[in-house]
Amino acid sequence: MSKTEQSRGNTKQELDRVVFIGRTFEEYAHMFDLKMPELAGKRVLDCPSGACSFTAHGLKEGLDITASDIAYDHKPDDLEVKGLQDIGHAMETMEQAKSNYVWDYYGDVEGLRRHREQALRDCVRDMREFPDRYVAAVLPELPFDNEQFHLVLSAHFLFMYSDRLDYDFHVQTVRELLRVASEEVRIFPLTDLSGSRYVHLERLIHELESEGCRVAEVKVPYEFMKNGNSLLSIRKI
Repeated sequence: MSKTEQSRGNTKQELDRVVFIGRTFEEYAHMFDLKMPELAGKRVLDCPSGACSFTAHGLKEGLDITASDIAYDHKPDDLEVKGLQDIGHAMETMEQAKSNYVWDYYGDVEGLRRHREQALRDCVRDMREFPDRYVAAVLPELPFDNEQFHLVLSAHFLFMYSDRLDYDFHVQTVRELLRVASEEVRIFPLTDLSGSRYVHLERLIHELESEGCRVAEVKVPYEFMKNGNSLLSIRKI
């Protein structure tokens, strides 16, 4: 994901302030407990999507997916170079923090690197071919119509950066994701970067339920960061 300090001004951010790393389609299917038949005929938004290949592979499967991220104001060639640099740096730090993670899925750091590089290659290739599917935006504001999408997916951004994104930002962003969704928003994971549960999660759930949403924590068949094997499902009633 592009993990940059979100601002409410221009979409454009200096490229050196963007971390351009993503997940594969397969990883998304596990993280969000997605069943392909359930997605048929639905409009899906991935936000923020970074260097993920969910959109690229979803299009090949006939799915209607749009990706949105602050990074998409930059050229694909520049993002590819930046992404490879970021993956290299991330793998170096990962070697020193391996004990914080569960390696059943990737096997080892090199296995993780292969997934990250594959996601980046597929994403950038698709951006070049279908640029209209990749929409630049700065949360908590999105350039989409009310209920434009049936399902909105949001991975590795909200909750993870609670040390630099305050509660009001989280609430505003979740409401914006709900604004553009007609059915459901799914957020993964429910932990911060230390693997601890987001400290204000119960408060957020209570607030969403008071606004008429049906909220549930759902265990998923994926865990990389320890304790990070649940998503938040927020359904409109």
